[in-house]
Amino acid sequence: MKMDRSDGGGRAAVVAIECVAGGSKAEEWSGAGGETAAPQTGDILEEVTFGGSPPVQAPFKGGRAGIMKYLHSAFKRGDTSVLLKARRGGEPSAVIVELHACVVPHPPAGRRQYLLRSIRDPNYAVGLVDRSESECIALQNRMFQGSPHKAMGHGRYSREPLACHFLEIARNVALGNSDSRSSPQRSRSSRVVCVLSNTQVQDGYVSYPWEKKMRESLRTSNSSCFLSMLILPKASDPSGTRYSSLEDTLSRANAWFNSSQASGVPIAFSSLQTEALLTKISGETASSTVNMGSLADLSNLANVSLYGFEDYHGVDIGVVRAVRLWYTPKAGEVPLEIMLQEGDTKLGFAISRTEEGFIYISSVTDDNNSGVAAARSGLKELFKEASEASKLLVISRVGDEKVLPWMVSTSGAIRCFDTVSLSQKLSLHRHALKPILLHLLMWETPPSSPTSVAKRSEATTPLSLPFELSPTSSFVPPPPVDKVLQDLVYRGGAEGGLTRDTAGDVSFRFHNFSNTRNWV
Repeated sequence: MKMDRSDGGGRAAVVAIECVAGGSKAEEWSGAGGETAAPQTGDILEEVTFGGSPPVQAPFKGGRAGIMKYLHSAFKRGDTSVLLKARRGGEPSAVIVELHACVVPHPPAGRRQYLLRSIRDPNYAVGLVDRSESECIALQNRMFQGSPHKAMGHGRYSREPLACHFLEIARNVALGNSDSRSSPQRSRSSRVVCVLSNTQVQDGYVSYPWEKKMRESLRTSNSSCFLSMLILPKASDPSGTRYSSLEDTLSRANAWFNSSQASGVPIAFSSLQTEALLTKISGETASSTVNMGSLADLSNLANVSLYGFEDYHGVDIGVVRAVRLWYTPKAGEVPLEIMLQEGDTKLGFAISRTEEGFIYISSVTDDNNSGVAAARSGLKELFKEASEASKLLVISRVGDEKVLPWMVSTSGAIRCFDTVSLSQKLSLHRHALKPILLHLLMWETPPSSPTSVAKRSEATTPLSLPFELSPTSSFVPPPPVDKVLQDLVYRGGAEGGLTRDTAGDVSFRFHNFSNTRNWV
């Protein structure tokens, strides 16, 4: 149906198409491949058909608002498939373009506002606006220069984002063409580039089978292999209002780690970090820490262990800077299961604790009779191997529970596990005939070169401390855990147990600890 809109000098109101999102397919707006071009900005809406209902034709009562009512009713009843027909160009040379679309809500425009998204290319969407017919013709002529061929969809419209307009101008200047409307192909390409530059990769959340992965991928279920020690800053006064500097905390972390290695604990340095702990402060401490309010005061916080601020409710909050030292076993952890039988009179080993808080097996009985559980598990051979390597047989876990030291308090005391209570728990295992699962820290396999062994035996300093690299010594990486475990073989017969194929060299000297041994 042709409508006469010449009244009023072309000022008759019409419902026009407004492109709000472009597709990535050039034929979507060019009409390539023999397909009908899609409606573009400035095209005049002539007809709307909802599913199998009769078409609604222009002029539309109420203009854009009337169309929105139709779209809202269709969306509510679930009839969201729409066929749009729009007119491009003046009456003598008008071309009808079509768009098969679905009705989608458009909340940014307000309640009961909708867009029409192309079914063939979901990235292509159009909206509706009220314009005069002369404005629509002017929009079309501005980009297409009134050419019926270009009215089929070639080129970009003037109401594109400003960034895309500048992008097209720059592209044409680089090509030596100052008239951006003279090349339809370049205009289409720049529109695709514009859409590409505005397209972002989306992120989201996906489910993950944590429980399954923690059961299958961890050596000890629900327990990590990451080991660390948290060192709190030392209090400088009994009231706990003054703390030593951050450098002092770092030095104590370094000393604890060096001493642990010197005592024979087979661990290696992994990482070091400061850790912020919140606490409430008051009185003199608050007055000296909270009142630093300028950027110049930040330099004063570089080496302090406590600083504070005041929150919105007037509470003085302090931030304590602790140091967390991450370390790892030299060659991983190895599980050792001690099976218990009726008639076992004792487990056959004693445990002690180092000054640094590590619990280790200090003695294993030489009794090989059937009433000693340690003789059947191969613990005696493993203990002998540790002694030959000058290492401590450190217990890292009992069952699924870690028994390593984990914190140094502000008074300097190390928080660790008690050997007496651990001995009682192991004895209860024996009485209940429940197997004991111990995890032990393993040490690296020594190099097999006789020359390197001789050099280490003659060395006056048996310990190479961490954080200090000697320029003359070459670094020999520790072997993988599998290599260490392959060296352990089970020896059958009456003296059955675990042993290693090669003997270790002496790289550490044992210290005489004052801790009494707890036999179990």
